[in-house]
Amino acid sequence: MSDNPDIVVIGGGNAALCAAITAAERGARVLILEGAPKAYRGGNSRHTRNFRCMHQGPLGPLVESYSEDEYFEDLIKVTGGKTDEGLARMVIRSSEECLPWMEAHGVRFQPSLSGTLSLARTNAFFLGGGKGLVNAYYRTAEALGVEVKYDAQVTHLEVDDGQVVRVEYHQNDLDFALSPKSVVVASGGFQADTDWLARAWGPAAKNFLIRGTPYNRGVVLADLLDQGVEQVGDPTQCHAVAIDGRAPKFDGGIVTRLDCVPFSIVVNKHGERFYDEGEDVWPKRYAIWGRLIANQPDQIGYVVIDAKSIELFMPSVFPPIEAPTIEALAEKMGLPPAALRQTVDGFNAACGDTSAFHPTELDGVATKGLNPPKTNWARPITDPPFYGYSLKTGVTFTYLGLKVDERAQCSIGNRPVTNLWAAGETMAGSILGQGYLAGFGMTIGTVFGRIAGQEAAAHAN
Repeated sequence: MSDNPDIVVIGGGNAALCAAITAAERGARVLILEGAPKAYRGGNSRHTRNFRCMHQGPLGPLVESYSEDEYFEDLIKVTGGKTDEGLARMVIRSSEECLPWMEAHGVRFQPSLSGTLSLARTNAFFLGGGKGLVNAYYRTAEALGVEVKYDAQVTHLEVDDGQVVRVEYHQNDLDFALSPKSVVVASGGFQADTDWLARAWGPAAKNFLIRGTPYNRGVVLADLLDQGVEQVGDPTQCHAVAIDGRAPKFDGGIVTRLDCVPFSIVVNKHGERFYDEGEDVWPKRYAIWGRLIANQPDQIGYVVIDAKSIELFMPSVFPPIEAPTIEALAEKMGLPPAALRQTVDGFNAACGDTSAFHPTELDGVATKGLNPPKTNWARPITDPPFYGYSLKTGVTFTYLGLKVDERAQCSIGNRPVTNLWAAGETMAGSILGQGYLAGFGMTIGTVFGRIAGQEAAAHAN
């Protein structure tokens, strides 16, 4: 079959697997070309934890309800309105039927994790995390007869007269070419190509860390855009969060993210605060901090908290820096001690009554007369020992991608490419113009993966 598949799916993560499974269930012969080795299969999906899901009432591990309108309002807040409402609402509505589909195809869920990501109502957490989900889908796909080639790096899709006529890939020092009836591109963004990031962002991007797979270099994306396939999104927009500055350059994953910002102050290398740490609950605002850090000198920031806050968030894989005084903490973190002391004293003086403090919801415990303010969870940093983390920009995925319609189909001009569909991070910019909502990338990938698989199989059949 691998020499003559009906459908080639490019990529090996959540969206690719949803497409492959859906197409195989419709009788198509499906080949997955995964650019990573088997041990690293799954793209960024390996590092995920949850899936944001609309529901009318309790559903699986989800409690209460989460309406379409509330879900969409949450999305509008983080994107600043930069979204395609039709596609966004379609994804949101479709998410409700996805959860039982996921369970039917081997995914298991667990109660939501504690900590600042309090998402028991909105997000379903995977048992075994993203790797558990990926492995379950691979088992299901292989039972359906889907063939997988690892270390198979697609180098070119030949588009001629409105259709893909050839797929070229490289594996084991050899070059291969296929001519399938249908092609689904689910190979992610370009974030692992740091030269491309630097062309989009400028030299600052060289200081960014890449949270996920080093195999998402955007080769297929660039190839298709060069051939005139319609693009969507801004190359400088991405899902970027603040992660521990000690994280590796690639593949640090979700354990390097820092969830302590709402209970802290965040300063730049000069010891100065630069943004409201208490703007909103963490699942809605955590993804703005990567961009905020990117705009600071040397693309670095520093968290400062005290003993009464150290147990309120999910810890990073790295232990915090600890010191008995603010000045000693500044010395350990390479910050100017007098400047940090001045910032902490000014913040503490602006804090008022903290009796209404509530760590998991907007509590209105705010500073007065401070610029920038802290509008929630503002408690004085007074209880030793004091703790600190360095922060760097961690890019998850980029939003420049392939423009698709509600059928996941790509186009050149106003003309559809008759046998080309896209799903997952490679088309997420069709919905995410900026910002990010926890668990929404997995929702986009699941919904559009299933659509792409269905459409590709219908064309192949």
